[in-house]
Amino acid sequence: MSAATTITDITAWLTDGARSSPTPAGMMRECCERLIAAGLPLWRVGVFVRTLHPDIFGRNFIWRPGTEVEVGSVDFDIQQAPEFLRSPLAVVFQQAIEVRCRLDDPSGERFPFFDDMRAEGVTDYIALPLSFVDGIIHASSWTTKQPGGFTDAQLADLKRVLPPLARLIEVINLRRTASTLLNTYVGSRAGERILAGQIRRGHTETMHAAIWLSDLRGFTALSDRLPPEQVVEILNLYFDCQVAAILKHGGEVLKFMGDGLLAVFPISDEREAQAVCSRVLEAASEARAAVAAMEFVAGDVTERFRFGVALHVGRILYGNIGGGNRLDFTCIGPAVNLAARLEKIAGRLGRTIVASAAFADICSSGWHDLGEFPIAGFSKAEHVYGREDEAGGAAG
Repeated sequence: MSAATTITDITAWLTDGARSSPTPAGMMRECCERLIAAGLPLWRVGVFVRTLHPDIFGRNFIWRPGTEVEVGSVDFDIQQAPEFLRSPLAVVFQQAIEVRCRLDDPSGERFPFFDDMRAEGVTDYIALPLSFVDGIIHASSWTTKQPGGFTDAQLADLKRVLPPLARLIEVINLRRTASTLLNTYVGSRAGERILAGQIRRGHTETMHAAIWLSDLRGFTALSDRLPPEQVVEILNLYFDCQVAAILKHGGEVLKFMGDGLLAVFPISDEREAQAVCSRVLEAASEARAAVAAMEFVAGDVTERFRFGVALHVGRILYGNIGGGNRLDFTCIGPAVNLAARLEKIAGRLGRTIVASAAFADICSSGWHDLGEFPIAGFSKAEHVYGREDEAGGAAG
């Protein structure tokens, strides 16, 4: 790297998008190295950015000379954590003001975090707000080991860099937020396609995949018996039992439909079909065990749960379908319709896991032929297979 040697060069580099470092961690490392080359005696630098994510409150990036940038995340509990509430960053986030403390001055403002910094030989600390265009405040922290701390000129140079740095971090954060929201609501593969420009109605592609379609037994009666808030809580627990297993084994959840769940496990070529279907079956077995262990206390009653999942293999049409400018990224086709019909048969037979002949032929071990059944909307009857380790019973 040909390092910039003036603050003006660094602000220009940031304004141009820090193109020499395309990753957030790489950008931060290079920015700090350039600032050192420009005369700022930095030691530990931190950037703390809030995120729009269902599980993560924010991400942090910590740089020290000669090391890789440490990237971490914190959940929403951090907002009540004593170590955060008693930190200088809490002041920045809550009041949008800078916090400066000369750590070599015993009379300086004390935070427990400063004891760790003194142990590293830090002499000066300043936390500065990073203000985004939407008004949300994020934070940065800067330290030095320089005797006497930062000079006024060095702090002025640092503050000159902050506006373009904040704008670049905001752009990076917006891109990451878009990706996170798409992954959260439509799935990772669909999200990648949408961000890549596949956003027009009718943009579709054919995919060969194993199909998973499941629902919760007795959901209608459950919804009638319990308050809506408890039903939502139960659904979240129930979907947790499946989603973790699906993602772990390479699947993608496409849609939640009331108590129903549609997922696909793409098969890139026939040679990997058996391996993919084996992973699907492992996911179904794990989900079955998790749902069986699930319980919910409602008043004096402990609710227990059963579900059913139909597994099938076939070609689906995968892409944008909808009306006007309101689209859904989903999959359709006879293979999806057949999986939906099989799931209903599973309920009638009191089975948890059933499969089509196409799926059972690929992943052949441990299946029992439950018989041939007429399928609504299909011209031919279909053999339905159940697991040998699961006895049939009355539908729940």
